[in-house]
Amino acid sequence: MIHLCSACGTSYASLAAPPQRCEICNDERQFVPVKGQRWTTEQDLHRDHANTWRQIAPNVLSIQTEPRFAIGQRAFLITTPNGNILWDCLACLDAATVTLVRKLGGINAIAISHPHYYTTMQDWASAFDATIFLHADDRQWVMRDSPHIRFWSGESLSIVQDVSVVRLGGHFAGGTVLHCSQDRGVIFAGDIVQVSPGADRVSFMWSYPNLLPLPAAKVVDIAARLDAYDFDRVYGAFAGQDIGHDAKKVVAQSAAHYVACLRDERP
Repeated sequence: MIHLCSACGTSYASLAAPPQRCEICNDERQFVPVKGQRWTTEQDLHRDHANTWRQIAPNVLSIQTEPRFAIGQRAFLITTPNGNILWDCLACLDAATVTLVRKLGGINAIAISHPHYYTTMQDWASAFDATIFLHADDRQWVMRDSPHIRFWSGESLSIVQDVSVVRLGGHFAGGTVLHCSQDRGVIFAGDIVQVSPGADRVSFMWSYPNLLPLPAAKVVDIAARLDAYDFDRVYGAFAGQDIGHDAKKVVAQSAAHYVACLRDERP
């Protein structure tokens, strides 16, 4: 039986009883809830949770679990002539989602921004015979092995034509974003680059729940890496947190402002 952490959605290998602790939640970039570590199973999750879908762009669908489970992030299904891509992942893989994804042509590749969203990636990959692309710097955070996982290293990797994963680091050493070069360029950011609730700026953190910032030098490095890519839009990890135009300018200005605040240079 697969056990799911109720706080972060990470899945653990088949065990008669749940683990004593979730390694993801015990890391300082996540947290153990005040009431303690709690667990559920995939079967129990599917009894009262289901995925909802929204058309974000002609070739982009967001997928989100309702009611909210664990961190509450959304995933994206990006359809391309060269195969479909799942960006980030959800713990809930319900029967309706399997049916819909198959009708849309399945999934060829799964790419995930960082370990908080690994969830049940192994099950998604198995259901659609998809390859999971994870940066090797985050290998230690994989809690279940899978023959579908491909660890890559370096700074970028082309998944299909016009779509690449780009390592930015920051929140995690292997933290990545997805870059699509068509339509003036799009970044799928996870929370490696966190779109603000006002959807008019972004931020960067070592730990979001524990409010631990990144150092100025790292933010400068992230901004420089992104400056090498053209993009007009950014889709964030949470519903409603998207930048619809001039996103490259917004990211650059946000990074400069963040660094100024850390250096006590804010006007």
